Amino acid sequence: MKTISLYFEIHQPIHLKRYRFFDIGTDHYYYDDYENERVTQETAQRSYLPALRTLLEMTLQYGKGFKVAFSISGVSLEQLEQYAPEVLDLLQQLNETGCVEFLAEPYSHGLSSLGNVENFQAELKRQAKKIKQLFGQMPKVVRNSSLIYNDEIGSVVSEMGFKGMMVEGAKHILGWKSPHYVYSCAQDARLSLLLRDYKLSDDISLRFNDSSWSEYPLMADKYIGWIKNLPEGEDVVNIMMELSALGIYQPLESHVLDFLRALPSIDPAGIQFATPSEVIAKNKPVSPLEVIYPVSWNDEERDTSSILGNNLQREAFNKLYDEKIVGRILACRDRRIQQDWDRLQATDNFRFMTTKNNGIGTYRGIYENEYDAFTNYMNILGDFLKRVKDLYSDAVENDELNSLYTQIANMGNELNVKENEISRLRARLEKYEPKEESKDAEGPKPASAKKATPVKKAATPQKAATPQKATATKKTAAKAKK
Repeated sequence: MKTISLYFEIHQPIHLKRYRFFDIGTDHYYYDDYENERVTQETAQRSYLPALRTLLEMTLQYGKGFKVAFSISGVSLEQLEQYAPEVLDLLQQLNETGCVEFLAEPYSHGLSSLGNVENFQAELKRQAKKIKQLFGQMPKVVRNSSLIYNDEIGSVVSEMGFKGMMVEGAKHILGWKSPHYVYSCAQDARLSLLLRDYKLSDDISLRFNDSSWSEYPLMADKYIGWIKNLPEGEDVVNIMMELSALGIYQPLESHVLDFLRALPSIDPAGIQFATPSEVIAKNKPVSPLEVIYPVSWNDEERDTSSILGNNLQREAFNKLYDEKIVGRILACRDRRIQQDWDRLQATDNFRFMTTKNNGIGTYRGIYENEYDAFTNYMNILGDFLKRVKDLYSDAVENDELNSLYTQIANMGNELNVKENEISRLRARLEKYEPKEESKDAEGPKPASAKKATPVKKAATPQKAATPQKATATKKTAAKAKK
């Protein structure tokens, strides 16, 4: 049976304000709050809310016959909490159906997997903890920012205990292989890899409303027919896209939600939906997949050239992930520093600096061109780095910072262990409390059943004696006295 694993990403860019060189050292607030609120609420109204309502209706209509997965960056969760909490309410309703899985990803939606391993691990842990707090799920599968992946990243993710990772099914890493199987990490076979079918995914997210497309209009039965006609054995189809594709890239007037709603009803006997964890549990990897150079879902090249392909982007990247800077940030617990660090890492800041022509237009936010984006970002980064350096003097060595961070990390791990132990004890207490109450209701029992005597039996209430029996008892007592 063919299995569809449907996954949506939720992430919104953090818009920075105009920041001049002369603001460095005097202004430590970097964000355009008006634009962030406007864009978040507009995206929620045009895309997130109608799309999530449709998905909720589908889970209620089809029950376990429909499954879906989400990956949400930590910075976007913060924005939704602040500007569009109704989106989180719908996600929680979806979660309660039992048909939804939430994935782990870097908290910042940044490039830490390419910049600093310790920071990458810390971000995954923080985002997973946030998902646990909001939805009660501890993620088992990782989706990296922009689906960035190589063998080293896979090995790190596996060492952290995750079971699987989402990967772009690019031709240059697959060769003759098909994306419709489960593969394993070349450096650690414990990690399963789910490959995105970019053609079937982009048919919905990019081409659905394109009247010049040869397959336009795309109907649900045609789409399911393509999946059913895949060669025998190619049973896993991973459809991954941004949730904003439903309503923003493909307007609601195109009936893209009606198309989505019809998919589970076409051939329920031959097509099933499953979450990434379910796919991994039911399908063993057919072979390892070697990915030496980073792959992503960006542009036709499916690499990192749109975010790290020119000198401007690499200069900003190297400044941001300088070893001394990252060590200081990991060792500090300043909330403002941490929040700014999360937001400045986001891949959107680097994408605004791209010089590539991807054929569909480049969104740069407030910036006129790549140089404008670079200059504004570097002014902000300059002020941020100065604040970080002020936390610790230059005399502090990296080894000392690493030792301090290790101590903090160990303390955090100990707290997590204690929290888990408290949760287990509470669960056991709740399990036994009803039994204890029922025992109390029965009343006290003898201290030892073996020492029970006939006297206690005689103490048991009896029926009142009749007059004849009472007289016989008196005569017996009289004879005994004589």
